[in-house]
Amino acid sequence: MAEPRVVVVGGGYAGATIATSLDAVADVTLVEPKDSFVHATGALRAAVDVAWEDRVFFPYDHLLARGRVVHAYAQAVTSTQVRVSAGRVVDADYLVLATGTAYPFPAKFIESDVLVAKARLVRLREALRGARSVMIVGAGPVGLELAGELSSAFPAIDLVIVDQAEDVLTTGDYLPVLRSTIRSQLEARGVSFALGSPLGYLPPVDVGVFAPFTVHTRAGRRIDADLWFRCYGNQPVTDYLVGDLAGARLPDGRVAVAPTLNLRGFPSVFAIGDITDVPESKRASAAIAHAHVAAANIRALIEGGEPVTVHEPAAELVVLPLGPDGGASQLLGPDGTRHVLGASETSAMKGADLYSTAMAELFGAVPRAAD
Repeated sequence: MAEPRVVVVGGGYAGATIATSLDAVADVTLVEPKDSFVHATGALRAAVDVAWEDRVFFPYDHLLARGRVVHAYAQAVTSTQVRVSAGRVVDADYLVLATGTAYPFPAKFIESDVLVAKARLVRLREALRGARSVMIVGAGPVGLELAGELSSAFPAIDLVIVDQAEDVLTTGDYLPVLRSTIRSQLEARGVSFALGSPLGYLPPVDVGVFAPFTVHTRAGRRIDADLWFRCYGNQPVTDYLVGDLAGARLPDGRVAVAPTLNLRGFPSVFAIGDITDVPESKRASAAIAHAHVAAANIRALIEGGEPVTVHEPAAELVVLPLGPDGGASQLLGPDGTRHVLGASETSAMKGADLYSTAMAELFGAVPRAAD
């Protein structure tokens, strides 16, 4: 009897995790256009430090022991078939949608070829070495973490963070002490904030490109900078859904899932990671948790059982490094209450390694030690 065919669309944190989890029990095909996995958690460090490139990009060659990786875009996906960009159709008994979200460089990359992505990082680091001032638009976790990396690696650069909100980290349920701790650490490094008013217009150049410009906030504050970064605007990637799955997309591009993480009305189709409508922060740890839940349910279906494993959205937690040595974290204590840890604890948990060793182990690679 032929093995059940599991097709995973998207090879990010969620897709790579579920593909490896099911590799031993099914005929797994992972559809992913990039030739290397991008460890997005470490991408901002690679933007300022070339030594981190080997800890961010991992080839898919050793991810699966039995299955295969098809390096192509999913052009059209129904509940039983995935049509890829090469004109080939991959049939699925079980389908997993894990295509994540699009986000501006350098947090994420649109390039499918790792050599092209690395070349873009080279140009960015050259631009930073010549820059005197940088503007970051967005005072959420990504913008603040990028400010931490830049202020650590290029302390002479004048950094300004712009956001229409009155404070940092306003898009999540974060404790005030977390906001004040992060902000005070950045201010101690000379980072300034232009809060409470959006930009009146965006700079006329692409992000990460050296080209001095002047912009104004709607409140009238003038900002001069040599380059800028946009740190907002997650966009779910689900426009490939067609046929019987076309109606699964919500107006914002996400897909609605049951607690068992299958698409509502499609017991053999699962969605995991950032594209789901699960009410929680879109972070790597949540995507990996989704993958384990969906893998358990697919195993149950393969064995003739019922999918009974459910995903419980976690409390709003964050581990937010500001470079290798700074940052703060909001965690859940043993008594169920949230508390905030400082720079040294955050560095030990995430800031020093950025989980790159764990990713290297998943992909069968040994990362070069960061200087």
